[in-house]
Amino acid sequence: MPPSAPGSRLVRRLGRGVLDALLPPHCLTCEQPVERQGTQCGDCFRGLNRITAPFCPRCGVPFIHAGQAGPGGLCPGCLARPPAFEAARAALRYDAGAQRLILPFKHADRPELATALAAMMAQSGAALLARADLLAPVPLHWRRLLARRYNQSALLARRLAALSQKPCIPDLLRRPRATPPLGDRGAAERAALLAGAFRLTAAGSRLVTGRRVLLVDDVMTSGATAEACARALLEAGAAAVDVLAAARVPDPRLQAEA
Repeated sequence: MPPSAPGSRLVRRLGRGVLDALLPPHCLTCEQPVERQGTQCGDCFRGLNRITAPFCPRCGVPFIHAGQAGPGGLCPGCLARPPAFEAARAALRYDAGAQRLILPFKHADRPELATALAAMMAQSGAALLARADLLAPVPLHWRRLLARRYNQSALLARRLAALSQKPCIPDLLRRPRATPPLGDRGAAERAALLAGAFRLTAAGSRLVTGRRVLLVDDVMTSGATAEACARALLEAGAAAVDVLAAARVPDPRLQAEA
């Protein structure tokens, strides 16, 4: 029986009904009941701030108002130092609402949150997904991978690949050198710490030659990680690199102008 046949759909609906009876659906980020598994309650969903225009067309950083854009609509950072990647987009502004999804996903063994995050990313990054030849996640160093048990960016990349019907190569990039936590460091220090931190194997270089790669990450902060990965991909022969993240940290310099 084909997967789309009425009988098959009925079996899936019955299965979901039994699961909901045994484990009543609750919000992904709180304990409030919801109608469907894998969704958020109204309050939590309204607490998410989707990134919409105006934003920098190059790095995707959100603007407070359109007057913050410079020539070509670019942010001051991209005007001063254009990134190696062509364009970056993110679904959510990284604030308290986004953290309620992303922090458990990264640190509390909640891999199922990848499904909801990837669906939002697919909407915000539809144009980047459409022009991508292949998807690749930002890699973790093996020590951090052992500690977390999974690479959250790889989970997002796989879900996005399934939604877009584009190939995903989860081990395209390697991170042979560990780097310290970057959360409280400035952009220049991040860039220095990440220089040369990412590599491709010989097989990976053959796969990216002449192709447009969509790099997938969970949170984009200063863009230093995306920049380092993009440079490694371009040096290996990629035609172009775009970036798609679940959330984007606003530039504090732009926020100060509000």
